[in-house]
Amino acid sequence: MKNSKLFAAVLATLALGGCLTLPAGPAGPQGAAGGTGATGDTGATGYTGATGHTGATGTTGATGGTGATGDTGATGYTGATGGTGATGSTGPKGNTGAKGTTSGDTVVIVPK
Repeated sequence: MKNSKLFAAVLATLALGGCLTLPAGPAGPQGAAGGTGATGDTGATGYTGATGHTGATGTTGATGGTGATGDTGATGYTGATGGTGATGSTGPKGNTGAKGTTSGDTVVIVPK
């Protein structure tokens, strides 16, 4: 019972303390700065990554263009004219024709 009376007195004090308002007192001095914390441990070394894949094969380059056509060669000179051939020999003399015969009258034509 003694505890219950004490509990009732504390409740009454708290209830009445909320009704009374007093002005705030002056601000207290600033507290000292806190000490620096301890340095953390170094982390474990990470694993090495897997080896990368080989790159794709490159494409074949384009075929080169056809070269330019060469120039036409110079025209050759005309050859020299050949010499005239030698004159042929005169053929042998022909035979004289056979002697004709006469018969009848002879007609003589005189030009005008």
